Amino acid sequence: MNIKVLRGNPTAEELAAALAVVRVRAAAEAALPPGPPKPRDGWSDPSRIARQRLPQPGPTTWARIYWPG
Repeated sequence: MNIKVLRGNPTAEELAAALAVVRVRAAAEAALPPGPPKPRDGWSDPSRIARQRLPQPGPTTWARIYWPG
């Protein structure tokens, strides 16, 4: 595990306290039994991006998918 301080100049005690919190949280997360999978968030749902079906491939497909602006 690598931790990098991007801003500021923490003391050794502050850095040790922050590292202790991170290690305790990681150990607590690792100790939990795996639960049921979480439901998909609406933001990650692929159907949100492509609400309409794409045209079927064919000789005139290019005319239906390209709209010059």
